[in-house]
Amino acid sequence: MRFWDRGSEESWHEGRAAVRIGVYPAEPIAGVNERVFPERFDYASVEGTSTLERIGMQRPLILVMAASVVLFGCGSEGAKTAADTAKKAAEPAVPEEMQDAAKALLGSEAQVLVFGDLAKTGKTEVLVANVVPNTPKSVIAGTVVTRAVVAEKEEDGKWVELMRADEHLKNAKGFLGQTPLVAVTGWKLQHEQSAEKGLTIYFTPIKAGSNERTLPIAVAWNPATKRYQSMDLSYQHFLGESPSLENPRSMLR
Repeated sequence: MRFWDRGSEESWHEGRAAVRIGVYPAEPIAGVNERVFPERFDYASVEGTSTLERIGMQRPLILVMAASVVLFGCGSEGAKTAADTAKKAAEPAVPEEMQDAAKALLGSEAQVLVFGDLAKTGKTEVLVANVVPNTPKSVIAGTVVTRAVVAEKEEDGKWVELMRADEHLKNAKGFLGQTPLVAVTGWKLQHEQSAEKGLTIYFTPIKAGSNERTLPIAVAWNPATKRYQSMDLSYQHFLGESPSLENPRSMLR
């Protein structure tokens, strides 16, 4: 085997070819090998080494690095799984009677969104909805639903609707104030609970093919009238119902 002889161009080409196939001269070449291998490196044994070892990293260090990568990956996955498990454990399980009520109110695909003493009246209520799967991204936060119902459990165990959102917003007295006159095919629903006021639901009508932002309609329990009603845009005053959409009213109550 011939190596690079500075005085011979032909030998230089042969030496460069030898470098390409991983065979290196037994002695360092000034200005070349010194930049690649550390001092006192056994150049004759380079052919059986890995790439990391060729740049001066010894096998024990390589094994330590590999083990660290594996442990880091396992640790990250384990932490993520533990966090998901803890989150699911923190969520209260939906009682079977609530699930049965949801199915009775809105069909087998209905979901229980929240339950309990929602209106702070001492009675058990449930908010159920037909949720659209794979909710598309939107500038409006919330869950896309086609229908939603708030129902109350009576002493005899029966469930009575207190308000409904389908094509419009309504309760037992009629259509809620600010409900759109045009039928709505879907709503973005958000809800929050207050220790004093109880449940407030925000309904934002979805307009197909429109990027127009619509203000949400707030619906909450009105202790004065003892029913769920919509509120004005300041969310300070309740609005009355209209018996029909032909002559809608927005009277303050």
